[in-house]
Amino acid sequence: MNGKTAMNELTLSTAAFLEGGLSYALNLVTAILIIVAGSLCAGWVYRGIRARLSSVEGFDATLIPIIAQVGRYFIYILTLVLVLAEFGVQTTSIIAVLGAAGLAIGLALQGTLQNVASGLMLLLLRPYRIGDYVEAGGTAGTVDEIGLFMTRMHTPQNLFVAVPNSKVFGDTIVNYSMRAQRRLDLLVGISYDDDIDKAVKVLESLVGADERFLKKPAPLVIVKALGDSSVDLEIRAWVRRAQYMEVYWDTVRAVKYALDDAGISIPYPHRQIVVSKPLEEIAS
Repeated sequence: MNGKTAMNELTLSTAAFLEGGLSYALNLVTAILIIVAGSLCAGWVYRGIRARLSSVEGFDATLIPIIAQVGRYFIYILTLVLVLAEFGVQTTSIIAVLGAAGLAIGLALQGTLQNVASGLMLLLLRPYRIGDYVEAGGTAGTVDEIGLFMTRMHTPQNLFVAVPNSKVFGDTIVNYSMRAQRRLDLLVGISYDDDIDKAVKVLESLVGADERFLKKPAPLVIVKALGDSSVDLEIRAWVRRAQYMEVYWDTVRAVKYALDDAGISIPYPHRQIVVSKPLEEIAS
């Protein structure tokens, strides 16, 4: 009788174990399916938000990546809640777990959260927008995206650069695209033997003949400094931002030709050595 009882209990325990294992396996498979579906849905939401907002005329392109990322992370959090609920975790417990996890993650990832806070400040203060050419965080490039964690840009050599937002926000930001006009400063050295007034007139004539230079503010050619081996003149003239590099390169070439035609030399760096004693005395 005792043997039959033990056998019945073993049979019941085995059945319960198999039933529990089967139930857990089903929950596990369901959780995996939820994770896969959530990941796919997060990607669809991210791309859908970007495509939808990009098609809205006049919508600020700088905000599109942030809004899309918020939508994607919301789907991730919802997926996590559904997975935990599949294993019998109550909603209140989920909230408590997420709160504790958020605190732990916040303490462990202070730098990452600093990037998020810096990203939000960049969006609020708007020191640059998508498409602007900037120097920020020790890097210069055209801004492609301002994300929650980093700013993505590409260099003139088309190299991809990702700069943490905290580094960008904590450093000096130079935006070359914000103003419609830029001043072109070009230093030109002439020989001490050349006529300064003649050189100034040559450069003024050159700048005045180029219609790409703006008339207001008026262009200037100044004597900036007396260098070690040259008299340094400087052209200061305003141009439209979009034409800056084109005008700069053309002006450098034109200055060389104009000074050559006027017989004004651009001297090589050199030094003059003065010997106070005859060479015979120095040699002896």
